[in-house]
Amino acid sequence: MKFNRILTVAAIAVSGIFIASCSRQVTRVSTEETIDVSGNWNNSDSRMAANDLTTQILGANWIDTHTSDHQGKKPVVIVGFVQNKSHEHIEAETFLADIESAFIKSQKVRLVQGGKKREELRAEKADQQTNATVSSMKKFGLENGADYILQGSINSIVDSHKKKKVVYYQVNLELTNIQTNEVVWIGEKKIAKYVKN
Repeated sequence: MKFNRILTVAAIAVSGIFIASCSRQVTRVSTEETIDVSGNWNNSDSRMAANDLTTQILGANWIDTHTSDHQGKKPVVIVGFVQNKSHEHIEAETFLADIESAFIKSQKVRLVQGGKKREELRAEKADQQTNATVSSMKKFGLENGADYILQGSINSIVDSHKKKKVVYYQVNLELTNIQTNEVVWIGEKKIAKYVKN
């Protein structure tokens, strides 16, 4: 009986130590800090790609060409689809949100909604046609038409051997004149990571 009690106490103590050693520790870090845990695409890669590509696109000649051809009017841009062609799941939405934010902050271009957000806006306008007062109802056919659409892809190449691998990412973006289908700007950002297990 005494032996069983000692065994039970010992088992509880050992399991307590095991649970304590397996507990998770979380530390807050700066969102600007580069931390690579898995070697996969992460928030630092997304931020770097967005920063570099917006610097490229906002510094290119297409903006000056547009404003001089259109009596000083800023170009209107819609951000289209960025296709993930990489080997891993990459959510492009945060990357695109950073680009859209940079467009607004720069005041060099005007930005219109695209995709699902535009559909939601049009659904709200449709709802207002029957549910809002005539004086506050927003009309169809008064949207700003985009002059340019930004589209692109995220690609990757993995080279691995035993416990080592190099992961290479390339983000390509193209800006196209919607009226003429002319590509007015092409940009790319390359990121390479060496991962050793």
